[in-house]
Amino acid sequence: MSDLYKDIIIGTMFLTGLLGFISGEFIISSMMFAAAATASNVNLNRKRGKVGQLSCE
Repeated sequence: MSDLYKDIIIGTMFLTGLLGFISGEFIISSMMFAAAATASNVNLNRKRGKVGQLSCE
């Protein structure tokens, strides 16, 4: 999956969470915000490679 599609999916999850929060569906909006944040962090860590990982060398 290309980066554009991943960004679109993450943006859609964020907007769904925002609309859920406005309409009062706090459990759904919390779940969507958490999923968007997790997916965004996973994508950033994959792009960086192995930066920040400890090794025994």
